[in-house]
Amino acid sequence: MTKEDEARHGEKIIVHVDEEIEDLIPGFLKNRRKDLIALKEALAKGDHESISRLGHKMKGTGGGYGFDLITDLGQSIEEAAKEKNNDEIQKRIHELFHFLENVEVIYG
Repeated sequence: MTKEDEARHGEKIIVHVDEEIEDLIPGFLKNRRKDLIALKEALAKGDHESISRLGHKMKGTGGGYGFDLITDLGQSIEEAAKEKNNDEIQKRIHELFHFLENVEVIYG
């Protein structure tokens, strides 16, 4: 998601995605919600290795589906985990939660 592709309308975050991958997007977003739960659990345990791994996975997959913000958050999470910066990890988890709760996908 580039700045041009993202627009806030009320609480919704609009993301434009290629219609050729429309059938993949629900599963992709479902998996990111699972990642969110795993990130929260890993943070509660202080498991920075798992947090780094999850961030790396998000960094690698987000852009391929048209969700550049997920790529950016994944990179930030991975870096914060390597630094064991729990405050930054928590901040990025909150941003991911907000994004997943408010994203509206437009295909075209």
